[in-house]
Amino acid sequence: MFDFRYHALSLAGVFIALVVGLLLGVAIGDKELVSSARNEVRDSLRRDVVRANSERADARAELRRQQEYADRSYPILTGGQLRGRTIGLVMLGETDGALERVQSALEPTGARLKVVAAVKSSVDIDELAERAKGTRYAALATDDGLLDDFGTRMGVQIVEGGRLIGVARTALMRSLSGSFGGLDGVVVARSEDKPEGERAAGRLAELQNGIVRGLVGSDVSVVGIETRDSDPSQVGWYRDREMSSVDNVDETAGRAALVFVLGGSDGSFGRKDGAQGLLPPVVARERP
Repeated sequence: MFDFRYHALSLAGVFIALVVGLLLGVAIGDKELVSSARNEVRDSLRRDVVRANSERADARAELRRQQEYADRSYPILTGGQLRGRTIGLVMLGETDGALERVQSALEPTGARLKVVAAVKSSVDIDELAERAKGTRYAALATDDGLLDDFGTRMGVQIVEGGRLIGVARTALMRSLSGSFGGLDGVVVARSEDKPEGERAAGRLAELQNGIVRGLVGSDVSVVGIETRDSDPSQVGWYRDREMSSVDNVDETAGRAALVFVLGGSDGSFGRKDGAQGLLPPVVARERP
């Protein structure tokens, strides 16, 4: 005899078995799906890393080729551009590497680095006044208002030569090679070095301002330089004092810009904000 309850229970059992089987199958399928997706992501990431490493190696190789081209082109581009000219380097503060970079820039140009003067970051004003005996600058120790004018006189005499800078040089300079006067251009390198004390720092600022004013007023090419990673940048300081500037003198393009500015171009050049361009307009110089 047919028992409905038995049939219902049988149907329920089958249904439950189907549901359990379905859930187990989905669970098993999900694990396989997750595992497959994980493998695909991992393989994709590995391919991306391999591709990125390959692209980085290609970029480095291309950069080396471009640098080699620039280095080989530099003597051709700048050779003879400053033939017969005499250049001075004035360093205001600790400027490591400035001399080597300027020498490297000038090497193929035919110019001569006639004088390298490093101005002290902490100047003994009493000693300067003693050295300036017999001139109105003997009052430097008591009259800070004379410092700017004294610095201007020093800047002019760096370019043109003169008796006063000759007697003041050991009090003013921490190092000096070559001789002042007869310059056709001046390179200035500056750092933020300051002596301790507000008055001493103010005196140094006045003195440096005067020196640069004298250089710029001497009617020769004057250009301020710094490296790409200089921090803080001195470009604004140079610009405020009506100097041209090159902000990447540690790069081949910066050395070339320095040469062309010394040759008569004006402006701010390099790769930092505010630069007019990487290089000034290049004008071919007639070769003898």
